[in-house]
Amino acid sequence: MNTAAYYNLLDELKPMNVQLLAVSKTRTPVEIQEMYELGQRDFGENYVQELVDKQTTLPAAIRWHFIGHLQSNKVKYIAPFVYMIQGVDSLRLLLEIEKQAKKNHRVILCLLQVHIAREETKFGFSERELMELAETILLYRKEDKLAGIHIAGLMGMASLTEDQQQIRDEFKHLKTLFDRIKKTLPEEPIQTLSMGMSSDYPIAIQEGSTMIRIGTALFGERSYTKG
Repeated sequence: MNTAAYYNLLDELKPMNVQLLAVSKTRTPVEIQEMYELGQRDFGENYVQELVDKQTTLPAAIRWHFIGHLQSNKVKYIAPFVYMIQGVDSLRLLLEIEKQAKKNHRVILCLLQVHIAREETKFGFSERELMELAETILLYRKEDKLAGIHIAGLMGMASLTEDQQQIRDEFKHLKTLFDRIKKTLPEEPIQTLSMGMSSDYPIAIQEGSTMIRIGTALFGERSYTKG
């Protein structure tokens, strides 16, 4: 773990009121504990079983964010404790989160994932799908449904490219959608625009990000061997 990089990043983010999410997938509990002891509380995980295993051994004060592609049939495993689910990419998934949240007498914060990159492999709603979902959420709220979730904002990933103007344009587009969603869903606590990672977070912040997801810049190069 790069302690100096962590403190430097906090100093950089503080005046801009941008939240740091430490991406801890494939990192050991010892590494996470070290960062926790420095004061970090928000950690992001991509794999359900890995998250469940870590949650049982690490401090209860950690706010766990699920940032990977989440299958509906696995929501039940993280619903008892997860703080925020950032990759909500379908109405079906949103309804399952609501169902499992109510079973656990909780309210789970959700970010709607928007597809802004040019790669076809990225998950997320298109602009049209996002606005259609917003209208559906409004209808459910009028029927006193969805009590187990709060729509906290949007999440998106830019293209993996060296073209910084393309990255900027994609983030700018997501910020526009974020502003539209806030107006469309005024009763939701929409405050989080999660965009920007180790390679592109400065551009994301310039374009309005309120949360960046950083792994490599904090922990160093990732090892994908588990055990």
